[in-house]
Amino acid sequence: MLSIGPTETAHFQTWHDKAGNAPALTDPKNPALVFPDLNAKPFGGEDFQTNLIMPEPCPFLSRSLPSVSIIRPTATRGAAMATARSFIDDGLFIGQIPAFLELLTDLASAADAATRGGE
Repeated sequence: MLSIGPTETAHFQTWHDKAGNAPALTDPKNPALVFPDLNAKPFGGEDFQTNLIMPEPCPFLSRSLPSVSIIRPTATRGAAMATARSFIDDGLFIGQIPAFLELLTDLASAADAATRGGE
């Protein structure tokens, strides 16, 4: 993704892949210290899905969505065109007809110019 910091990405990956699936644990030296089973009651269910560790409201996608785990880019101006240009420059579309590349860049340009709900 464009312009997310490597620390944020690593933090998300670690929690999503590892800590989100942690089993219940009790410290053998201190039995009062317990990491609960997050899949058991009173936790569990969709609101406590353990691999969605960092749920956040996402009104910029849709106000009807529940809190979800997401990495948000810090900069999006020109992102679609930059991505299209990167794919073209990397040779991803070698052999495509010129009309395809023109359509791709037209779509990217339109995406970059789009606004949501009069914003």
